[in-house]
Amino acid sequence: MTIFQESQRRPVIVQKYGGSSLATSEHIHNVAARIQARKDEGVDVIVVVSAMGDSTDDLIALSDAVTNGQTPDAREMDTLLSTGELVSSTLMAMALKARGYDAISLSGIQAGIKTDMVHGSARIADINTDRLRRELDNDRIVIVAGFQGLAESGDITTLGRGGSDTTAVALAVASEAERCEIYTDVDGIYTTDPRLTDRARKLSEIGFQEMLEMAVLGAKMNPRSIELGAVYDMPVYVASSFSNEPGTLIHGGEHTMEVRKAVTGIAIDRNVGKITVRGVIDRPGVAAGLLQPLADAGVSVDVIVQNASSDGTTDFTFTVAQASVDRAAEVIGRDSTVQYAEVVTGSDLAKVSIVGTGMENAPGYAARMFSTLSEVGVNIDMITTSEIRITTIIDRDQVQKAVKALHDAFELEKSE
Repeated sequence: MTIFQESQRRPVIVQKYGGSSLATSEHIHNVAARIQARKDEGVDVIVVVSAMGDSTDDLIALSDAVTNGQTPDAREMDTLLSTGELVSSTLMAMALKARGYDAISLSGIQAGIKTDMVHGSARIADINTDRLRRELDNDRIVIVAGFQGLAESGDITTLGRGGSDTTAVALAVASEAERCEIYTDVDGIYTTDPRLTDRARKLSEIGFQEMLEMAVLGAKMNPRSIELGAVYDMPVYVASSFSNEPGTLIHGGEHTMEVRKAVTGIAIDRNVGKITVRGVIDRPGVAAGLLQPLADAGVSVDVIVQNASSDGTTDFTFTVAQASVDRAAEVIGRDSTVQYAEVVTGSDLAKVSIVGTGMENAPGYAARMFSTLSEVGVNIDMITTSEIRITTIIDRDQVQKAVKALHDAFELEKSE
């Protein structure tokens, strides 16, 4: 990335506002007041905006209508969806100008964002900050349309759902900002989903490693933005655009004490389906023979369990997104070269995970998790772990019971 070079400049802050924060003209005026207040602190401000409200969903519905339900061309779809953020950015610049502040809206292309050529889920390859720096040097507030960039082919690309978060963190890195502030309809990161237990507690801070695990497992943050923040050590502050309540700082700093709370939070993902391939002939290459066709078909596989061999056969079980269950079964039946007896599918499952760096090299947390779930009658279907996470697959209708019990067992309502 092209990095700002000169040292005698005002500090830079990057702010990002989500669609719910920009849903109406009143919301836009409220956000403009927040931006104005930040600018008055004597800093340069770059603002990244998402599309207003549900406008992206509206554009997708329109594309379905004009294509009679057929899958639209990926290039045209990216060009269409990029317009939502352009509307938000221009309206925000207008609102700031009406308040007497010099502001300019830039598309992702005008802001110098270059991507690879994968339509619908492009990745940022580089950012040329020359235009951004020029506008900031002219004391302008720069409003950037998130979620989009320019491929080497000259075509517009989009970064996938939640891509405006990634845009914001990437711009913060490229502009050497002090931090990236993400404002949304929630007031921070909680120990778990507050809708599942009234004992959920807002965290004042969380490490990148823990946040990435929670984001991947369903917490309301874009995993790519967290990963980018971690790689470049860019602090990310998450707060509500609808209040002045303190939010949560996501950063790479270490906790000060080794006796910190081992479990930071509980992550939930309700979008889980299961495939079991029974009676698989047990021989080298079985896993590859089953999983490679799925990878070729674009089906992502998560938790994998292979039973011990019995009579020369084994059962092979894995999870996929709920919407991919039928597709996965179809691909195995059509493309797999592995011999097996039958394919059995399962749905209405969920992942419930405890996350925390304090669990590394500390005994007893898995046992406590499993005994807690047993005590409240929650059956565990599958288990997977990492150094800082323990994940169970359970029935979806038992999620709230499981989360409440685990939250109490690990005393997550307490800050210490």
